[in-house]
Amino acid sequence: MRFGVFLGPYHRFGVNPNLAMHRDLRLAAHLDELGFDEIWFGEHHSGGVETIASPEVMIAAAAQHTTNLKLGTGVLSLPYHQPFVLADRVLQLDHLTRGRMMFGAGPGQLLEDATMIGIEPATQRARMEEALEVILRLFAGETVTAKTEWFTLQDAVLQLPRYSDFEVAVTGAVSSSGPALAGRHGAALLSLAATDPVGVERLAGHWETVEHEAARRGHTPDRASWRLLGPMYVAETVEQAKKDVAYGMPWLLDYLAHITPTALGSFDSVDALVDAVNESGRGVVGTPDMAVEQLTRLQEKSGGFGTYLFQGSDYARWPALLRSYELFAEEVIPRMNGQLEPVGRAVDRVLDSGFLGAETTARSQAEATARYRAGRA
Repeated sequence: MRFGVFLGPYHRFGVNPNLAMHRDLRLAAHLDELGFDEIWFGEHHSGGVETIASPEVMIAAAAQHTTNLKLGTGVLSLPYHQPFVLADRVLQLDHLTRGRMMFGAGPGQLLEDATMIGIEPATQRARMEEALEVILRLFAGETVTAKTEWFTLQDAVLQLPRYSDFEVAVTGAVSSSGPALAGRHGAALLSLAATDPVGVERLAGHWETVEHEAARRGHTPDRASWRLLGPMYVAETVEQAKKDVAYGMPWLLDYLAHITPTALGSFDSVDALVDAVNESGRGVVGTPDMAVEQLTRLQEKSGGFGTYLFQGSDYARWPALLRSYELFAEEVIPRMNGQLEPVGRAVDRVLDSGFLGAETTARSQAEATARYRAGRA
């Protein structure tokens, strides 16, 4: 299993927005150092919380501060962009990052984003699919002529080849439209409502949809490319985790209730909020052991997936947030990846031998001392 962060980002109101943006870059460097696999940067233009307007700019900056971390557009809202120009920018990123870029696409989420640029929100899903089809053809090196009600391409061909076989991913939530689109185009699936009580029960069905649509188009889907997103915050104890998330989680969940129909909303206390998150399975606010239990549950519900993505949020103050990712890397990742198994067997062999090693060393030391004294005499 791989791990990463899906960074909308959700920044708590009151934090210096300039500082928050630079912290997003520092978070990428922190994750890279800890051995996480990827980070995704979102695109939003209103709301005052998800303050990244250009995933491409963030990726270009983050690439200068990381070495191994994959960097994804999470996601580019295709109806907001002329497809040819967007495809050209994505290929430039592929070259700049030398193959560490991932292309994530979606229809756009915030209502005001669409209305401010004159887009009827009901058309966004259809426009996203129209744009994705021609973008993928352009990525493949084709010359494309296409005309829709919102864009025209005339003998359009990209001047650069792809630097790498970068991953293409599309979003899915509760409905089957996202999984169907992923299957049709042979794309990876980003399940953004994977831990929602309704969404989690549909995971197995969503993958069946991916397989069905992929088979019709001659694609072979791979569960290793499937990503599940959910809230998670870990600390040394549940009590510490509750204390930490009191900083930002109540405010952010209240904000999300105005955007997402399945959001939890407001609570009278942090204890009640955390209990609702944990007991519903919607997320984890607690210990590394609880994180392992949640990831195991998601494996069982889905039938198997490749990457778990944290919902990137200012749940806690900055130092505590960094420590949460560090603790996850220390104690959860090796347990989920099997990295502790051979180490554990080696430790068990030592412990099961009793004190044979210490006793043998002591005898050897005594014999060496005796030989030295005898020789000197």
